[in-house]
Amino acid sequence: MFHGNPFNYLTAPDNVSIRYGVWRTPADPAGSAVVLSGRFEFMEKYRGVIRRLNRRGIDVYSFDWRGQGLSTRPLPNRHKGHVGDYGEYIADLDLFMDRVVDPTAAGPRLLLTHSMGGHIALRWLRRRPRGADGLVLVSPMIDIRTAPFPKPLARRLARTARRLGFEDAYVPGAGDYVLADERFPGNRLTADPEGFLVSKREIVRNPGLALGGVTYGWLAATFDSIDQLTAPGHVSAIPIPALLVGAGKEQVVSVPAQRRICRELPDCRFVEIPGGRHELLMETDAVKARFWAVFDRFRVRRLGMPP
Repeated sequence: MFHGNPFNYLTAPDNVSIRYGVWRTPADPAGSAVVLSGRFEFMEKYRGVIRRLNRRGIDVYSFDWRGQGLSTRPLPNRHKGHVGDYGEYIADLDLFMDRVVDPTAAGPRLLLTHSMGGHIALRWLRRRPRGADGLVLVSPMIDIRTAPFPKPLARRLARTARRLGFEDAYVPGAGDYVLADERFPGNRLTADPEGFLVSKREIVRNPGLALGGVTYGWLAATFDSIDQLTAPGHVSAIPIPALLVGAGKEQVVSVPAQRRICRELPDCRFVEIPGGRHELLMETDAVKARFWAVFDRFRVRRLGMPP
């Protein structure tokens, strides 16, 4: 996997470089999947997911969001997770679909998203309701959990800091990425030690992939976007079939918010995987097997892909 160099770059109108990759199947494709990752993530983390999709005869397209992976970082300290407005993410997805996916992708075309990637996909589909043929939301970030801070306090703090000019500062408790601080016991992401190590091994190979905590600006922009996404009727005009897969032991995002948005989508099925944590695609073999079984039923029955 990742033989040769599958990566290339796009330049956004604001001169930001967006790194992307394309992985094609050796035979005629049964369809295409656009993999949209979450915050902190990068394409190398999804080697196993890309391999599974290619084995199903599905071509894969993906890219690193601005501010992470090897796309342009907006601040001098590249460890700071920052964005000014989620409209920037949406515009980058628009650019990627227009320039890379739409001209070459075989149908049916599926968006396979994780966490923040699912949030952005829904915002984008609001503008382009038929921009894909199907949507799979894995642990989507419809709303976030802010413990130990109460959410109203976190909202006020982020917006006040942005208004006072501290949008580039880390939120309390956040800092640069330190590999030694990454410990499996007590982590909120996965119950699988190997899955937990996937991104860490990639960062050892290429330290430029590392990303630390978020800034007040990122957090304020996230709350702004959550308010837009969850406004009544925001997703009700997205007609494509959707599968939303939630984690039974979720500690990062809100499962009740996932259930609510699935009810608002015209054609959405919600499946919760017991025992799974936030990163379902990096989980134990049993959890991943459950996910891929649900995924395969969706792509075959709802999108018409061959088994």
